[in-house]
Amino acid sequence: MYGFEALTFNIHGGYLEAIVRGHRSGLLTTADYNNLSQCETLDDIKMHLSATEYGPYLQNEPSPLHTTTIVEKCTLKLVDEYKHMLSQATEPLSTFLEYITYGHMIDNVVLIVTGTLHERDVQELLEKCHPLGMFDSIATLAVAQNMRELYRLVLVDTPLAPYFSECITSEKLGGATAEIMCDLLAFEADRRAVNITINSIGTELTRDDRRKLYSNFGLLYPYGHEELAVCEDIDQVRAAMEKYPPYQSIFAKISYGESQMLDKAFYEEEVKRFCLAFEQQFHYGVFFAYVRLREQEIRNLMWVSECVAQNQKSRVHDSIVFIF
Repeated sequence: MYGFEALTFNIHGGYLEAIVRGHRSGLLTTADYNNLSQCETLDDIKMHLSATEYGPYLQNEPSPLHTTTIVEKCTLKLVDEYKHMLSQATEPLSTFLEYITYGHMIDNVVLIVTGTLHERDVQELLEKCHPLGMFDSIATLAVAQNMRELYRLVLVDTPLAPYFSECITSEKLGGATAEIMCDLLAFEADRRAVNITINSIGTELTRDDRRKLYSNFGLLYPYGHEELAVCEDIDQVRAAMEKYPPYQSIFAKISYGESQMLDKAFYEEEVKRFCLAFEQQFHYGVFFAYVRLREQEIRNLMWVSECVAQNQKSRVHDSIVFIF
């Protein structure tokens, strides 16, 4: 129904699209980050955030504050907004919103299973799980002794069951949603392919194993993946990526042989694409974009808080990704 979304979209999706665009207007600006970078203590950060949408979530927190407290309360705000939108959504938007949390669910499952194998306390692991990825039976993951048992006893009743049983069925969304989401997901797949390549250089991971970890879509698929699979240093990765115009500007920001700032360059490009998603109307991509922008904002706040707490204010701007 590409081109005709405006006729029917607002019947079920208009209210929530207005809500999410309103939430977007509450994201921190460059001026906010400049003010935060001048803070001397975490209490100063709390005082500045009290004038933003995070104020109600931090106002009752006693001194001295900790970085984990700030991150936890800011994440709680995102979770509350997400739950409100999910409770108001109808199909197919409600399913689309649930898909947004599946990545966090998978991360939580990996965290619990890995921690259990290393005999970590389950309650301690649960506290480290992302709240957007929680589900009813997550605490019982620790009882499983192998992957088959993990699926049979626990995951079969969760939204992740189709992924582990390898029988996923997909509901296709056309129009502007498909166009925008394909671009956003393709970029994320390519970014992960680059990260996998760089992180596996100098390890025991073979080229075939590295190739299996890549996604089967994205701008780099399949020929770019073949080049990345045989790369042995960052400069070879750079040479492979510079053949693709959208990624030339990213690698132009970093020096040869340097990979430390590559994550920030990718995050900046990702934020730019998320912001562009709001330039169109009548599509679900804005919900995905908003959640990711808010998560980037929380990463920014965590970095600023850590720099202030460790008296490293000169490094505040090193890893901040400005959204507006």
